[in-house]
Amino acid sequence: MSDIKVQELSVDVAIIGAGPAGLTAGYLLTKQGKTVAIIEKDETYVGGISRTVEHEGYRFDIGGHRFFSKSQQVVDLWNEILPDDFIQRPRMSRIYYEGKFYSYPLRAFEALSNLGIWRSTACMVSYLKFKLFPIKNVKSFEDWTTNQFGKKLYSIFFKTYTEKVWGMPCDEMSADWAAQRIKGLSLWSAVIDGVKRSLGLNKAPNDGQAAKTLLETFRYPRLGPGMMWEAARDKIVAAGGHVIMGHGLDRLAKEGESDWRVSARGKDGTVVIRAKHAISSAPMRELAARIHPLPDTTLNASELKYRDFLTVALKIKSEDLFPDNWIYIHDEKVQVGRVQNFRSWSPEMVPDEGVACVGLEYFCFEGDGLWSSADDDLIELAKKEMEILGLCDPSQVIGGAVVRQEKAYPVYDEDYAANVLAVAQELEDKFPTLHLVGRNGMHRYNNQDHAMMTAMLTVENILAGSRVYDTWCVNEDAEYHEAGDEGAEAAIPRREVTEDQAAALNSMRDVPERIETKEDTAKGGCKAA
Repeated sequence: MSDIKVQELSVDVAIIGAGPAGLTAGYLLTKQGKTVAIIEKDETYVGGISRTVEHEGYRFDIGGHRFFSKSQQVVDLWNEILPDDFIQRPRMSRIYYEGKFYSYPLRAFEALSNLGIWRSTACMVSYLKFKLFPIKNVKSFEDWTTNQFGKKLYSIFFKTYTEKVWGMPCDEMSADWAAQRIKGLSLWSAVIDGVKRSLGLNKAPNDGQAAKTLLETFRYPRLGPGMMWEAARDKIVAAGGHVIMGHGLDRLAKEGESDWRVSARGKDGTVVIRAKHAISSAPMRELAARIHPLPDTTLNASELKYRDFLTVALKIKSEDLFPDNWIYIHDEKVQVGRVQNFRSWSPEMVPDEGVACVGLEYFCFEGDGLWSSADDDLIELAKKEMEILGLCDPSQVIGGAVVRQEKAYPVYDEDYAANVLAVAQELEDKFPTLHLVGRNGMHRYNNQDHAMMTAMLTVENILAGSRVYDTWCVNEDAEYHEAGDEGAEAAIPRREVTEDQAAALNSMRDVPERIETKEDTAKGGCKAA
């Protein structure tokens, strides 16, 4: 006789994953009186890649998370969930290249001095060449970035770091990656912005019109980003919702015409959740393999790839090592891709004033040599590479810890777009009450605020009983992610809405804006992928 414990729940909405998207959905649904159950495979932490890991009183941000969004809805939600614990922090990032540091965003005179007159001239000549004679058949990251910045700047400031991050040549990466992450940031605008920064002229004009420059400060929870998501979890539980830790998705099955049966397995047994709607932020590849009946596009989903990474945190006898939030390492002599300074994110994350705490980020694939290395070996590697970079004396390191993050980044290879489109369209057509949200759920490199917005729109769709909003429109703007003003964008993408759908949504949603019908502002939505 089996001794496996089975817990059964019946709720309005089952949510797979307690990252920013899943917790945003759970919080907003419970506010509207809906019952929810969230499963999370991590036994300890909520927040996904936005969690904050604690080790001996030191706190580590897994990836680095600036709380900046151009969406006013997202900013308002952050303030609502965590009203009293934000601090304002200066933004400072630099690039390490050939033993020199370059401010990021670039400062024109500094970059000119570091590169030297001949290399700077070669960069400008290369830039003009590809503006006059661009690559016509743009297929890869290399093609797109070369057209945008020239071959010389691409090789200096993009190629090495990008190939570290993705573990593949830039000419095999889809141009979509560059178009999404570097969109709107041209060399000319970077030079103009850099000159203004160098001369101290990058202030907002006196006419009240804010300049579209890159952000120089950002808000941050004083104990790290996990503080936000722990607060969201607590509010969900306080409202009667369930957040079930240490349980990974086992199967998602359709029961009858409308209900879902979600089974999740953990060390203490199995949880079975029955719900009218299911929201998934699980990796699309894993979800498709666990749906019953299996989708026709399961093979497409199996072709989707992910990049993993690990953080090696070092505690070092020093008041501080450098002022940056992080440093991008564009150097082939070391394997590390980025170095974070946790005190620069928040002083409260480092409890000892005489100790600096940094995190070295190594990008890898789950199961490869780096990923499988012993923690002690990784700490020794990090100490050695900090010495090579001239950032610290290894003898001053007094401790370390390793944090692994699987499926941190959905890979944009040349086939990803077709595979995502096929899977997303089939799931939407066959299962109208199954909703994909978040970075891995949609296989899109969404920032934290974009992941939240996909969940916010999904909640509106559930309340309306129809896909009023097109979540695939999120993160389709043509402006660089960290340019512009916080909360400057109030509009969110919508599909055509009938009067009945609008009435239903307006009567149930707990926000002041009225949803317009297609008679008011008829607009079509974006398409998946």
